[in-house]
Amino acid sequence: MSERLFLRLPDDPPCALGTTVPAKTLRAFDVPPALRTAVAHATAYEERFAQGKEVVERVLPDGASRLLIVLQSGSASIHIAGARASPVVLTMRGHMHGLSVTLQPGATLGLFGVPADELAGRTLPWDDIADKAHRHLPDQLAMAADDVARVNLVLQSLRAMRRQTETSSFRLAEYAASALRASAGGISIRALADKMSLSERRLQQVFAAQLGLAPSVWRRLQRLHGTLRLLRTAETPQWAQLALRAGYYDQSHLINEFRALCGLTPQQFMRRVVSDSSNTAIGAKG
Repeated sequence: MSERLFLRLPDDPPCALGTTVPAKTLRAFDVPPALRTAVAHATAYEERFAQGKEVVERVLPDGASRLLIVLQSGSASIHIAGARASPVVLTMRGHMHGLSVTLQPGATLGLFGVPADELAGRTLPWDDIADKAHRHLPDQLAMAADDVARVNLVLQSLRAMRRQTETSSFRLAEYAASALRASAGGISIRALADKMSLSERRLQQVFAAQLGLAPSVWRRLQRLHGTLRLLRTAETPQWAQLALRAGYYDQSHLINEFRALCGLTPQQFMRRVVSDSSNTAIGAKG
């Protein structure tokens, strides 16, 4: 059984470098300006596999919470997947069709009134978390004419569900997340807390409630994402040098973190990317 990769870092297009999912199966939709503080991006996916064929898809972690909509045989289901720092491995077969709506940091509080850390690592049905007035959304999606109409219905519901929330904690978490992303995880949590005039404990509380992950875990993800960006331009990676550039202590540290967060070694990742060169511009040979 073959395995392919899906990877989408912040600001990436739907089928980014390092992704071996066929680009023609993905379609991105514009998010209205009024929703961009809550929704990062919305994507539709549809693919048909030959009878008897199965493909394993490894989705690498981005740390975001998202809505997952599955469309099948005239029905629709919606689940809310909380933030996680581990890969999701899916088995694809038959007719696969659905939508993915990736949420911005802090959005679960504003949309559902639920702190992100209560959802972390969990996947909940729509009815468990959505306002009662919007629990009919799956039925609407099942009857919709096409993915354009379905995405519009989802975004309209999210816009209607938005509520007023306390903003100071969100601003703190937003600043901290941006600082860790900009440094690719290079700044320590203690240094970041000092810079923000917060205790480490307070930073951890705010961060977990808004993003669903501890700042130390988010820091590890940002360092991984920085590594993945470096690999996009590395013809033949020199792993010891790349590890230092990415902020790891040494090559062993890089390999251990890569395996912990992706379930693959860096070499395994590169081999899988290279094995499907028609879908990626990475040309590594190591």
